[in-house]
Amino acid sequence: MITSGEIRRLFSKYDKSRLTISTICSHSALQIFHGAKWLKFKTLGVTTPDRRFVYEAFPLAKPDIFIEVREFKDILSKDVQERLVEENCVIIPHGSFVEYIGAANILNRLFVPMFGNRMVLLWESDRSKQREWFREAGLKTPREFKNPSEVDCKVFVKYPGAKGGTGYFIADSAEELEEKIKRAMEKRLIKSVEEASIQEFVPGVRYYFHFFYSLMLDVGFRVTKGRLELLGMDKRIEPIDEAYRGLPNVPEEFFDYTVTGNQPLILRESFLKDCLDMGARVVLASQRLFPPGIVGPFCLETIYHPSRGFTVFEVSARIVAGTNLYPQGSPYTAYLFNEPMSTGKRIALELKKALESNRLEEILY
Repeated sequence: MITSGEIRRLFSKYDKSRLTISTICSHSALQIFHGAKWLKFKTLGVTTPDRRFVYEAFPLAKPDIFIEVREFKDILSKDVQERLVEENCVIIPHGSFVEYIGAANILNRLFVPMFGNRMVLLWESDRSKQREWFREAGLKTPREFKNPSEVDCKVFVKYPGAKGGTGYFIADSAEELEEKIKRAMEKRLIKSVEEASIQEFVPGVRYYFHFFYSLMLDVGFRVTKGRLELLGMDKRIEPIDEAYRGLPNVPEEFFDYTVTGNQPLILRESFLKDCLDMGARVVLASQRLFPPGIVGPFCLETIYHPSRGFTVFEVSARIVAGTNLYPQGSPYTAYLFNEPMSTGKRIALELKKALESNRLEEILY
C-alpha cells in the first residue's frame, strides 16, 4: 500500500503556486472543474476520446488540459501519472473514479496526491467494513443476511462497488432470492452469493444527505477538530419510480434500480437534528477506525419511516452525483456561505484555504 509519507514526499516537490485540480471526465467532473475554475485553479481532465466533446460543450466547466486515454484505468500507467505529477495535479475522487480505477488500485498503484483520506475508499467499497463503520457510529441499519436460507422477510439485494443500482432487486422469499441470485450470477453481475449484499427491505422515504467535513473552516457545527457542513440532499431517480405508469400489469422492465438522475429535496426542519447527528457519528467513528478519518465530502444514504425514524443503508465517502443538482448551491449552503457554493467549489475552497495556511498535507493522501 502507498503510504501517506510517500505521498507527502512526492507532494513536497510540487510547485504549489501552480496547483492543478484533476479528475476523470465522468460522474461529477463538470461540477468539480466548474468549482475549481471559479476559484482560479488550473484544471485537468483525464478522458476517453468518446467523452471529450461533452466537456467541450460546457465552456465554464471545461478543463484547461485534457489527457486522452483508451480506458480510465490507464490513469494508472507510468506515463499518465508522471504527466499528472508534472502538472502539479491533485486528484478529486468521485463514484466513477472509484468504480473504474478500483479502491485497491487507488491504494496500491496511484502515486498522484489525492484530496481526502484514500483509506476511506477501502471502507466505502467493502460492505462488511461499511457495516463495521455503522456499528461503531451507533447508527440504525437494515438487518443483513449472509445466506438466502436465513431470509425471513422482504429483502433488497445490492452488489459491491459504485454501480449506480444496476442489477439490484427485491425478493419476497428465500426461494425467490435464490432464483434471482442465480440469474445475477449468469449475467456476471456477481461471481457468488457471498458478493451480494442482502438487506432487509425498509419502507419509507429516501433521503441522501450531502455532507462536507472541513479542517479549514471552524465557525458552525464543530466535530472534534473540524466543522461538519450539510451542503444539500437529493433523491435518486430510477425506472422503478415510474412503475405506476404500467398499472395494472407492470412490465418487468420497470423493476430496475439503475440510477438515471436525481431530484432535489428539503428536509422537515425538526429532522435536521437527526441528520446532523448521524453525520457527526460517521465522522467520529471514521477517526477511530481509520485515522485521521474522513476528510471532505461524503453522503449518507437513508430511509425515513414515521415509526422507525432514519435507517442508514449506505455511505459514499466522496462527492456523489446528487450534488450535481446544486452548481450554484443548495438552500442549505445559503445558510453557510454568502456566495454560491457547490460541493465541487467547496472542495476547491478547502484546497485554497489549506494552500493559504500552508496546511495542504493535512487534507491530501
